[in-house]
Amino acid sequence: MNLFRSPLITRSLLWLACLAAPLARAALPVPPPPPIAAKAYIVTDFQTGTMLASVDPDKRIEPASLTKLMTAYLSFQAVKEGRLKLDQMLTVSEKAWKAEGSRMFIKPNSQVKVDDLIHGMIIQSGNDSSITLAEGIAGSEEVFANMMNQTAQKLGMKSTHFMNSTGLPDPQHYTTARDLSLLASAIIRDYPQFFPIYSMKEFSYNNIKQPNRNLLLWRDPNVDGMKTGHTESAGYCLVSTMKRDGRRVISVLVGASSDTVRATESLKLLNYGIQFFATPKLYSKGQVLQQVKVWKGEQEQVSVGMPQDLYINLPRGAEKRLKAQLVTQQPLTAPIASGQVVGKLMLSLDGQAMGTYPVAAMKAVPEAGVFGRMWDSMKLWFE
Repeated sequence: MNLFRSPLITRSLLWLACLAAPLARAALPVPPPPPIAAKAYIVTDFQTGTMLASVDPDKRIEPASLTKLMTAYLSFQAVKEGRLKLDQMLTVSEKAWKAEGSRMFIKPNSQVKVDDLIHGMIIQSGNDSSITLAEGIAGSEEVFANMMNQTAQKLGMKSTHFMNSTGLPDPQHYTTARDLSLLASAIIRDYPQFFPIYSMKEFSYNNIKQPNRNLLLWRDPNVDGMKTGHTESAGYCLVSTMKRDGRRVISVLVGASSDTVRATESLKLLNYGIQFFATPKLYSKGQVLQQVKVWKGEQEQVSVGMPQDLYINLPRGAEKRLKAQLVTQQPLTAPIASGQVVGKLMLSLDGQAMGTYPVAAMKAVPEAGVFGRMWDSMKLWFE
């Protein structure tokens, strides 16, 4: 077993093994994912972004109303930055009112609160509310589409191009399951204050009550989002997410044959991701891993550790077999800044690399005086 050589690091690995032991007793082999009746899908771990299972995750697809995830992201951003206020009234344009497909049933030239429009877009999948928000944020849906594409690039959605805020079909309106997974994760991570809207089962406006089309909200209490989509050409699509036992997984499924099928197949994927994988926290931010020799510094050693919390996705019960190796910069010479990367932590499981992570100095080490630097230079020369 690859253990760190210093006693302190050995203790940290023993801690890791003890943490894993209760799960290791219930270790299960990871079977392949179940057959899924859809054109493409992906299921990912939210904490790490690790893909747990997929079929054609990079295949170009028509997003239909899954597009509204990006419309929502930009709406949340506008509220957070003060460019929109939740109690602000927006005027419904003729274009928004005439939009085909699902709608919130808002009237042309009427004034509607931003908060109501957001709820109508997310829960009722209103095309009219989506266009109204787009026009309120950008002046026109065309300019808003440019904003959508710029944001997609910033989020790493490399295979996505938007032409509108609703998802109505257009040859140049496309994405992938992988990109939609990135977008769903970004909403949960960046705008947690708005995320509970996705779990609401119904919304009423103008005395018209409409249910959320995500059937999983009724089938499993651990499911708390996110968005449905459907057109004749796209089929039935669903981005869903489940949080159970402290873990969250995200599923993107496209091209199912019905709303019932997309719900049933998505739940298979969510349960697969929860049941057969774990996401342990291996190290905490600031946790010291080792004391490392410093040359030409006011101190002879510096604590090195993790600049961020470190989570890793593993088959459930495999934590006990995880091995770690710490490699630090040698020789390490002052001055050293607090937070400066001075090495790397390499993790492996059963001989397979699981990731390499930076380690940093936990405090600054200034240069020694002239005599100290000269003395260490001589010792380095002999070594």
